[in-house]
Amino acid sequence: MVTGDDPEDDRRRWDDLFSTQNYVFGKEPASFLSEQIGLLPVGRAFDIAMGEGRNAVYLAKKGFRVDGIDISEVAMRKAKRLARENGVTINAIYADITGYSIKPEFYDVIVNIDFLNRGFVSQIKRGLKRGGYVVYENHTAEQLKNASGSVMRRDFLLEKGELRTLFADFEIIVYREENDGKDARASLIARKP
Repeated sequence: MVTGDDPEDDRRRWDDLFSTQNYVFGKEPASFLSEQIGLLPVGRAFDIAMGEGRNAVYLAKKGFRVDGIDISEVAMRKAKRLARENGVTINAIYADITGYSIKPEFYDVIVNIDFLNRGFVSQIKRGLKRGGYVVYENHTAEQLKNASGSVMRRDFLLEKGELRTLFADFEIIVYREENDGKDARASLIARKP
């Protein structure tokens, strides 16, 4: 997910996108998260820009106590519905992440998939308990070479090696940058020392 400069414009844009019966990004979790779930300690998790809740619900099904935040009220309703359909509970926080403050050293895991706000990285670091894990994945600037990249703003894309640099003070557990011609992504799991 990307954000612009005006929170109200963002809210309307995301509400419009999610105002469909279908789940825009599906009901299954991001593949990077599901592939790496075994590395994560079960505990309290925070899902940043959770959208319709696919990752938050997946974490709840795996035994996590999940808080998820998103700017779209429509997405929040769909996330809660998805949680009910799966027999789990999530705490859906309807708020603009840019004005949100994560509780210090509160979470065991923080998930940030397809949302880039470089200024918020310090909040992620602050919100993790010592020994806590961040799961972070976002498109890279290589995406601009792919067909679907033409609609993306470069400032919402990671530069080569940038994600590793953003978490250089953490223990990097998994790091990869890949471009399969469709998706160019940087993916990271890192542990707070």
